[in-house]
Amino acid sequence: MATSSQPVPVSKTMVWAGRGISALCVLFLVFDGVAKLFMPPPVVEACAKLGIPEHIVPDIGVLLLACTVVYALPPTSVLGAILLTGYLGGAVATHVRVEDSAFPVAFGAIFGVLVWVGLFLREPRLRVLIPFRRAAA
Repeated sequence: MATSSQPVPVSKTMVWAGRGISALCVLFLVFDGVAKLFMPPPVVEACAKLGIPEHIVPDIGVLLLACTVVYALPPTSVLGAILLTGYLGGAVATHVRVEDSAFPVAFGAIFGVLVWVGLFLREPRLRVLIPFRRAAA
């Protein structure tokens, strides 16, 4: 059985929706990364609650910003999504470890899904690798 490696034509609306979702993700992640660099009291308190030593917080911010930049650049966006998935998975695991409420756990997981949804909608190479098709009538 031969498979096609040609991208499926996609509407401009779908591409722009993907760009919008990705842009919102990038904006939030940049905000979060910068907050970890400047360490305002709410960030320090949240990290202390999670058991993260204060001196590591800026390093986590730099890591997040680097992963976000890799995601935001079109040639490296797939690698960036993989890196952000690992980062967000670690965040989810940290919240589960301290038995935090369901919201931070779900937020991290849903945010990871949004990173991939935005990329899937705007990246034709990804749609070739993961071809969602409608069932034949």
